[in-house]
Amino acid sequence: MSEFVFKLPDLGEGTVEAEIAEWMVHVGDVILEEDPICAMLTDKAAVELTAPVGGKVVSVAGEEGDTVAVGSPLIVFETDAQADVAEPEISPGAAVEEQEMGAPAPEAAEFSAKVATSPSIRARARETGVDLSRVPGTGPRGRILKADFETFLASGEVVIGTPAVAKRTSTTEIKVIGLRRKIAERMSKSASEIPHFTYVEEVDVTALESLRHHLNAKMVEGETKLTPLAFLGLALVRVLREFPQCNAHYDSERNVIIRHEAVHLGIATQTDDGLKVPVVQHAESRSLEGLASEVRRVSAAARDNTAAREELSGSTITITSLGKMGGIVSTPVINQPEVAIIGVNRAVERPVVIEGRVEVRTMMNLSSSFDHRFVDGYDAAAMIQSLKDLLEQPATIFM
Repeated sequence: MSEFVFKLPDLGEGTVEAEIAEWMVHVGDVILEEDPICAMLTDKAAVELTAPVGGKVVSVAGEEGDTVAVGSPLIVFETDAQADVAEPEISPGAAVEEQEMGAPAPEAAEFSAKVATSPSIRARARETGVDLSRVPGTGPRGRILKADFETFLASGEVVIGTPAVAKRTSTTEIKVIGLRRKIAERMSKSASEIPHFTYVEEVDVTALESLRHHLNAKMVEGETKLTPLAFLGLALVRVLREFPQCNAHYDSERNVIIRHEAVHLGIATQTDDGLKVPVVQHAESRSLEGLASEVRRVSAAARDNTAAREELSGSTITITSLGKMGGIVSTPVINQPEVAIIGVNRAVERPVVIEGRVEVRTMMNLSSSFDHRFVDGYDAAAMIQSLKDLLEQPATIFM
């Protein structure tokens, strides 16, 4: 018997260790070369690793959530088993069903051992009784995306059996690992270390929305539509020239504030794997159309796990929005080491008194948070007021 020991490679940017976010193989599996074996989580991003050889999995370094040092054994293969590997019935490149905390329901289907998707989709598959091997994946290397799963559910082909109506008494334990654990750690650190100052201002975006719809109507098929975030990003670039203290990082180890001339705009994005912040690099050098296109591109890359590590780090200020679910007011948590975050709430039509008469206007709140150690309340309010002025008179954004 010949064994091949695959050690955790250097994942870049000075990484010395990584967390096992997801195993895609189990001990005893026989796999082909280049099949995905696991996802490793660094401080920057999740990295999918593939098998350097084909063979039988003899041992793995640990469980999901464990940390492995760079250069340490990650997985051991029995390479003699390669001769017994049969061609799989599904495309190589897919990942295994993650191990459940409890026994599966009797009516649940036997899930394919090699289906690439996120843990949240696997959980949904267990809840709905879906055999993931039947779901066509449109992501990289056949990975099943959220849209793929929802489309398959809507097709009506997935019902394994209708559960009887009964009292529900079971509980589910979900280990907090991977990106979700990183999010929890960062949020806790931000909330505990930074004295947040939140400032809320309403903005009349009637003229902005009129201009946006007018410009979109003139676009030809295939051009990226302009979103409110594109206008907000461009206006923010303008405002930050007057308020450079808000486009900054705080280096706590050196006790230094680093103000940036470049605006690397973080776009808080909800994904199947949790909240990510892809970055529009050098927003200050982009046109309105270029900014809209790049916001769309990096957000899509974050959702389908194709974003490069450098696209998920380095933001100098972040915009966060829940879109149509944006509510009236929010208290966004600052994305360390930044000192400010701009929160966008839902735009709604409502009656507004203007010069003694009532008019229906499209109103939107900005709920933004600042690090009160380095951004004074007056400056925070003045910055948002300047942003409000530009958004309410959108032609001035381009002057």
